[in-house]
Amino acid sequence: MTTDSDTPWLTDQEQRAWRTHLDVSRLLMHQLERDLQPFGLTNNDYEILVNLSEAEDRRLRMSDLAAATLQSKSRLSHQITRMENAGLVRRESCESDRRGLYAVLTDEGWETMRRVAPHHVASVRRHFIDLFTTQDLEALRASLTPVAEHLRGRRGKI
Repeated sequence: MTTDSDTPWLTDQEQRAWRTHLDVSRLLMHQLERDLQPFGLTNNDYEILVNLSEAEDRRLRMSDLAAATLQSKSRLSHQITRMENAGLVRRESCESDRRGLYAVLTDEGWETMRRVAPHHVASVRRHFIDLFTTQDLEALRASLTPVAEHLRGRRGKI
């Protein structure tokens, strides 16, 4: 590796923290995905179901759903098509904007969410929450909040 004296390379402590974060992020999302597989869902499916289940009238404009899930509009469109075929969501036209579309949670999607959510929460507890003390969780939240705020502020900026 060539070094550039102007590059602020990570210290050993910073490198260990960074790599631990990467390991936890990948391993946790992989495990949560595995725990959703028996229900025929992916993490992306579940995230969409959560967003729609929490939205007013269980519907969101496709552009808002894409922003909420950090997906491109084309990727979300493919995802919604797959979920439509499974009967979990449907698309509806937007009366105020003929080009706009809504993703709407179907009754089947709502029942799927109600059935899967307890299992997903148990998985999150088992693989993440229950491994920390209450104080550890608060320290983790406090530590990660500035990063989340920084990254939310950068969304949409090139």
